[in-house]
Amino acid sequence: MIDFDEALALVMEAARPLGTETVALGEARGRILAAPVIAMVDAPPADVSAMDGYAVRERDLEDGGSLRLVGTSWPGTGFVGSVGPRECVRIFTGASLPDGADRVVIQEIVKRNGEEILVQEPLGRGRHVRLRGSDFRTGDRLLDAGRLLDHRALVAAAGADVGEVALWRRPRLSILGTGDELEEPGGARLRPGSIPESVSLGVAALAEQWGAIRIGRYRLKDEPEAMTVAAEKALASSDLVVMTGGASVGEKDFAKSVFASLGMEIIFSKVAIKPGKPVWLGRVGDRLVLGLPGNPTSALVTARLLLAPLVAGLVGRNPASALCWRATPLAEALPPNGDRETFVRACLAGGRVQPLPNQDSGAQRVLAEADVLIRRRPGAAAAEAGDTVDIIDF
Repeated sequence: MIDFDEALALVMEAARPLGTETVALGEARGRILAAPVIAMVDAPPADVSAMDGYAVRERDLEDGGSLRLVGTSWPGTGFVGSVGPRECVRIFTGASLPDGADRVVIQEIVKRNGEEILVQEPLGRGRHVRLRGSDFRTGDRLLDAGRLLDHRALVAAAGADVGEVALWRRPRLSILGTGDELEEPGGARLRPGSIPESVSLGVAALAEQWGAIRIGRYRLKDEPEAMTVAAEKALASSDLVVMTGGASVGEKDFAKSVFASLGMEIIFSKVAIKPGKPVWLGRVGDRLVLGLPGNPTSALVTARLLLAPLVAGLVGRNPASALCWRATPLAEALPPNGDRETFVRACLAGGRVQPLPNQDSGAQRVLAEADVLIRRRPGAAAAEAGDTVDIIDF
């Protein structure tokens, strides 16, 4: 059995990107860049107006008097011709500045009388002109490889006239939920002795949140032959297989032996954490297999701690980005910790972290209430209200 930091280091070592693909920018939201985004155009592509108003020659304003309106510059079409002495052009935000003009006078300080305008108030310091390439130039690197394409990055890429991007491929995920007692949600009450299979739904949602593509979710009886068939199918179609349950030492805990029969190399088999000690990681060829405990809280805690960084690395992110701990004061005291690293389910309230009363590994209601995990090191002394502890979003 290894400690949490050792297990995490092994997960990070295994979490290598899977390869690249080219994707239309409109389909790239939430994905990770495999190559930088280089600007294909200048932005703006010409000197343009930053306001609605009138494009003028600044020297014509020095002596006062009216200017003659000779045309209009619209965004996308501009104005054909030049602005001569004591002339001006009506201009709108984003429209190209006409030849000869060097300033935009905002419409709010202009009085217009037919084809004549008169500037009625003192000019401010701003010229209200965005110079060509003042945002970026053709060939500029706007986004680095490894960048998450969030809403802000998508705007920058689109503004650079980039229609396709090179992305790291998303891992295909299959989840195998094991247990004779399990029934699909909605059907458990119809079969005495059964319980709803809840774990795989939460695990799948968490993995998809970090970038995996779920291609299958299967509920299996504790029957080695059927489990082996399902495992073979999952390995054939997936980059990552997660098996929930069957990871302990009971007479029907077959998870590891099933994959061992398919040639699995164990990376680690137990981790000294609470909850979630039976969690394990293996490899079959170039496929990864993560075994999670069957108890709901244990499964979700270990998935958050180990599956999230695993998927993050597979999609091209830094695996460590999935585990951003921060120091936060306690709302109430915690007792001394035991010899296993413990992750306490808790919630944030008023800038403090409140441990939740039910810390049972099989609890499900508490999962809806907990929004953070408190990290307690092995042998940690009692902590008082107001002491700081390390937490992570759950």
